[in-house]
Amino acid sequence: MTAYKTFSEKDVIKYVQKLGYFKKSNNLDCAEMGDGNLNLVFRVSDTNNVSLIVKQALPYARCVGESWPLTLDRARIEAEVLLEHAKISTEHTVNVLHYDPELATIVMEDLKAFEIMRAELVAGKGFPHVGKQLGSHLAKTLFYTSDFYLSAKDKKAQVARFINPDLCQITEDLFFTDPYRENERNNIFPTSEKLSLELRTDDNLLAEVAELKAKFLNNTQALLHGDIHSGSLFVDNTTMKVIDAEFGFYGPMGFDVGSPIGNYLLNYCGSAAKWDGVQKEGHLNMLKDITRDTWNVFAKEITQLMEGHTQDLALQNPTYQARFLRSVFLDTIGYAGCELIRRTIGLAHVSDLESIDDTNARAVAEANAIALGKTLINKRHSFVSIEDVLLEAEAIIGG
Repeated sequence: MTAYKTFSEKDVIKYVQKLGYFKKSNNLDCAEMGDGNLNLVFRVSDTNNVSLIVKQALPYARCVGESWPLTLDRARIEAEVLLEHAKISTEHTVNVLHYDPELATIVMEDLKAFEIMRAELVAGKGFPHVGKQLGSHLAKTLFYTSDFYLSAKDKKAQVARFINPDLCQITEDLFFTDPYRENERNNIFPTSEKLSLELRTDDNLLAEVAELKAKFLNNTQALLHGDIHSGSLFVDNTTMKVIDAEFGFYGPMGFDVGSPIGNYLLNYCGSAAKWDGVQKEGHLNMLKDITRDTWNVFAKEITQLMEGHTQDLALQNPTYQARFLRSVFLDTIGYAGCELIRRTIGLAHVSDLESIDDTNARAVAEANAIALGKTLINKRHSFVSIEDVLLEAEAIIGG
């Protein structure tokens, strides 16, 4: 058994050569390129511009340090979630080439021809194809890992296989608890202090967030990616691919659908505050399009899958299926609202808001994100379609 050690760049070169990915005579370059919160990420390339990504889990949260220990098993979770999802949606899942349990290391394809969607959105670029592709990807990965398709025995075995307590605890705290309490992990922009205090005394909001958290804790509906947002989507002009599935587990479908929608809306808040004129109008319209496409394509395709491919006889009932989709919609909107709030006043902020240099503009963007988040959480039961979400965004933010 190989003892775990933290890789250096030289270690990574030796490692990939030992695995046979490059000839030992090749001149290799390795650079640590990770800017994430948890892991080391290296790019290894040769003189012919052939390259791979090597990702290694650290035994602690990188963004905090050794005072926040984490299990290395998250590397297994990430590799196996990506491999399972790739069986279902190959074209939209990053290709995992090798997983090493002892070294908590994943070797995967280098998506160097792609860009991280968040950075591109912040720069004002648009990717109108993403909503349709992500909606389809979510419909397939969630349906084929659910009770609709798997036997009860297989589903329970999968739930056990993907139990992920350490990473789920992070989500449970940062998503549902910390933003609504005084906590040293919260990172609050001075102009948002008063709004954050108001959240802590809004009893109806706290009750709704508690309901959403309880569903996250208890609804093992499908194998989730667990952390889909514009920073875990790689995009080019025609396609998108999903990366970073270490938060994967069996949970409520609406969490995976709501998280990216929440991030589209975060960019909506930031873009509306810092731009004006034609640039603002075009970008906000693009964001509205990918928001509606993500939900509408997901809903259409998972409905077709439920109607045509459900294996469980009881779950083939069309009235039940309609009720189920309605519950996923409500969860989706609620989790999108939680994402808006936690990315504004919690630990893990996003450049959609933080990159706004003008203090007044950032204050407006953050206030709008919190207001929209509260509205989506509190009013979701009255919403009929994704258009209701977009109408709320327009009413609060403009555009």
